[in-house]
Amino acid sequence: ILTLHEHQRVSQLQSFPQRKDIDGVGHKYHLELELEDVLDKDSTVNCTAEVLYHLGNKNIAPDVQFTLEGELKNTDEADNVFYNRIKSLEKELVAENIPDNYGNVSPEMEPIHLLAWVASGYVIWQNSTENTKFQLAQIKHVKQVKRSDEYLEFDYKILLHEMLTQEIIPWQMTVLWHPQHGVEVTRDSRQPKQASE
Repeated sequence: ILTLHEHQRVSQLQSFPQRKDIDGVGHKYHLELELEDVLDKDSTVNCTAEVLYHLGNKNIAPDVQFTLEGELKNTDEADNVFYNRIKSLEKELVAENIPDNYGNVSPEMEPIHLLAWVASGYVIWQNSTENTKFQLAQIKHVKQVKRSDEYLEFDYKILLHEMLTQEIIPWQMTVLWHPQHGVEVTRDSRQPKQASE
């Protein structure tokens, strides 16, 4: 389970992906990656991964197995600061257009943006095929949902950018988070195109 601030992104492929065809099952790719911490660009971790795309059935998420070489940064302190700030708000948080039209994210909205990034990673994984390349483009709207337990809950309306077709896809996701329990997407659904306007 990823905590909120344990955010890695691929900074470079260390070798060209190797594809192996498995008869009657699908295509397996072996990848060697260097992952970069999005908050600390000098912090990198090597990763090897195997990704299996199943033949024919687009409703099955790819199988992913990975190994990290090295340690991810401990983010407990940053997670707890964000958690306590949101828990202490008198009214539920509501925000929109993160980042703004110029690509800016205000410091107080950065954790909300990171949470969307982690959660959208799950949505992207669940909806990926060999012919897709999704990326979180923008949070159109986010609203905190009041809860009586220890979790934080947010309803997100996001835009995913499909890089190969250049399509912008509206998506709704409900996200639960707690610093000790990580991120969970409890509901998600692709939205009609007019939802992006």
